[in-house]
Amino acid sequence: MVDYSALPKNKILCIDMKSFYASCSAVILGLDPLNCYLAVAGNKERNGSVVLAASPRLKKEFGIKTGSRLFEIPDDPRIQVVEPKMSTYLRISTEITRVFNRYVPKEAIHMYSVDESFIQVDGAIHLWGDAKTIAEKMKADIEREFQLPCAVGIGPNMLMAKLCLDLEAKKQGIAEWTYEDVQQKLWNVSPLKEMWGIGRRVEKTLNGMGIFTVGQLARYDLGKLEKKFGIMGNQLYYHAWGVDLSELGAPIVAGQISFGKSQILLRDYKEEEEIKHVILEICEEVARRARSHRKAGRTISLGIGYSQDELGGGFHRSRTIKQPTNVTMDLYRVCLELFHEHYTGKTVRQISITIGNMVDDHQLQLDLFDMGAYKRRKLGYVVDSVRRRFGSGSLLRAVSYTAAGTAKHRATLVGGHKR
Repeated sequence: MVDYSALPKNKILCIDMKSFYASCSAVILGLDPLNCYLAVAGNKERNGSVVLAASPRLKKEFGIKTGSRLFEIPDDPRIQVVEPKMSTYLRISTEITRVFNRYVPKEAIHMYSVDESFIQVDGAIHLWGDAKTIAEKMKADIEREFQLPCAVGIGPNMLMAKLCLDLEAKKQGIAEWTYEDVQQKLWNVSPLKEMWGIGRRVEKTLNGMGIFTVGQLARYDLGKLEKKFGIMGNQLYYHAWGVDLSELGAPIVAGQISFGKSQILLRDYKEEEEIKHVILEICEEVARRARSHRKAGRTISLGIGYSQDELGGGFHRSRTIKQPTNVTMDLYRVCLELFHEHYTGKTVRQISITIGNMVDDHQLQLDLFDMGAYKRRKLGYVVDSVRRRFGSGSLLRAVSYTAAGTAKHRATLVGGHKR
């Protein structure tokens, strides 16, 4: 049993904008976001383009959702397909954050994603009313000023607020969970992938251990979970009890920070040299993301997904190096090693690269046998500063100007999609 009396009892809102991209596009077109049939697709000209968002009614009546393909959308005159307007979505997201700022200081707001935010309202209750009242006021402001629907989950910590949102508030509009609700509302959740933070792979492993509900997970032997999953086993156990000690702004699932990028290619890549060009471009972006947080990592992962023409498949492999790095060519060297060891010559359609096992950049030690290491590290930060000032496309590697390169085109996009 968990002693809840010793745990934080904050008032945290988790606010989710319903089908945000689709809802924004609907309002722009003068449509009702909740009653129209609208899909946002990356490129209307490509039949295999991915659906980035679908309106609630399109999801419910036609089964079209994020991740569906354009060719799956029925030929129905009621359905509209539009391309994304990423710059507009980001501007609207920023304006919605300003609505939150009317009720709480900026320090109490954590933007979890472009369409989801956590807000701690403990300090605002004496001004505006209880947490549910504040949630109602924010929701009403957003709907009145932007005509956009949202849902709000309320909990004593970030995890509980998120679970309340996903499992109840998205159906009701606003809901609140306390620790007293854990056994009744959380423990019955099944399949396990419905629990935030549990993916299909972990679910399959837990099922193999005889765990099929969150309640069974909460009652499982903690030592056995830790032996099987390491620190993640500890997190799984306590999350099943609704326990989360992370502070606002910290990752909900505490643990190792990593930086990565996955890219679905616009076409099949058959030539090995072309594939290497894209790997180098992605290494550049992953290294930049690590540097932007003043971090360096030791574990580098490469994932290669084969084309549907090859009946899918692929591989995902990792390698840990001795010295932490955030230098592009260090990542590229390790990725090439993994690529040459596991690539079977098939057509490639997806590439992902991740750097983990992170340390603060200032912890890096200079290698007496590599006198150029310091210069390479500093060069990365110089390149980053140029791109911040003049744009991401202002300084590119030569491979980005080849037929295989994607960075030149992606520099014209926002969030990987049209502005």
